[in-house]
Parts: sequence; C-alpha cells; structure tokens
Amino acid sequence: MTQTTVTSSTTTTTTTTTPSGLRSLYLIRAAFSLIWVALVGTTSASLVSTDRPTAIAAVLLVIYPLWDAIATLLGRRMAGTGSTDRVDTTNMALGLATAAGMIIAVFSTIGTALLVFGIWALLSGAIQLVVAIRRRRTVGAQWPMVISGGLSVLAGASFAAMSASATSSLSTLAGYSAFGAFWFLVSVIALSIRIRRERR
Repeated sequence: MTQTTVTSSTTTTTTTTTPSGLRSLYLIRAAFSLIWVALVGTTSASLVSTDRPTAIAAVLLVIYPLWDAIATLLGRRMAGTGSTDRVDTTNMALGLATAAGMIIAVFSTIGTALLVFGIWALLSGAIQLVVAIRRRRTVGAQWPMVISGGLSVLAGASFAAMSASATSSLSTLAGYSAFGAFWFLVSVIALSIRIRRERR
C-alpha cells in the first residue's frame, strides 16, 4: 500500500507494508527454513567443527544468508514499491556480505563457517528487532518477530563462542533455522487474527 502526500513544492511517497503482504512473506520464509532444516538433517548434521564442509554442506551454508537478503528484497516488493529504507538496505548488504564470507569459510572448516554464521545471526537478529519494533506501529502483531530477533542475537553469540569447540556441529544451525520457522508461523497466525479483526 502506497501513501502519497503532496505539498506545494514536492511529492513525498511513503511505503507501508500490509499485514497480508507480511503474512505471505513469513509463510515463504518458514517454508524455506523447514526445507533447509530437512536438507541439513539428511546430508550434513553429523559434520563437526574440525571437519571440512562437503559440497552439499557448503552450498547450504552459502544459500542461507543469501536467501535472507533475497527475502528482504521480497519484503520491499510486497510493500508495494521499491522502498529505500536504510534498515532494509543494511540487512540486504549484511546478507550478501555474509554469503561472500561463507564462500571463503566453507573452504576451511565447519568451525569457521559456524563463526561466520554466528556473527551474521547476531547482527541480523538485531536488525530484525529494530524492524519488528518499527512495524508494530504500522502493521501490528509483531511480538513473535521481536522475540525471534532477540533469540537470534543470543543464538548468534552462542554459535560464535562454540565455533572453536571440536564437538560443535551443523545440527545446531538446523535447530536455529527450525526455531526461526516456528516464529515465522506464529507471526502468520498473529497477523491472520489481526486481519480478521480489521475486516469485521
């Protein structure tokens, strides 16, 4: 939904994300996370910090932050226009930078990949927190995303700390992604309830 305010000298366009648009985006993100979890669980869960990533594990590790950048872009599209929001731009840049860093990390060990993933999860979680708090004023039903963002910050710090442990494995990242999918689905339910109330 686009709101346009006209003044005597300029025209200002403000992009507002709709609850239905966010609900669709969250469903897509939940589906991606669950598919990613299934692939990690069936192909790479046993890999530990000292192992070198397999080709499949390397692809999965690179795709995850790359998808986050793509999902942020999808969020802009679902908002109705090409928003130039600085937070969105920062989040996309972070996802792309992490994907690039992960391409380097997967030629090393799983531990290095866990470190890169942990730093990204911490920073992207903080951004998610900011976005969710801002969206509470315009969209509402953002408490699941506030919780998810806060937990992502904590999980990211934990991944970074455990990256040096010889027993850390990719199964921890699968758990993180599954938990993220859960909160996206909770958000879908919360937004659906809000949409129904607004239609009454």
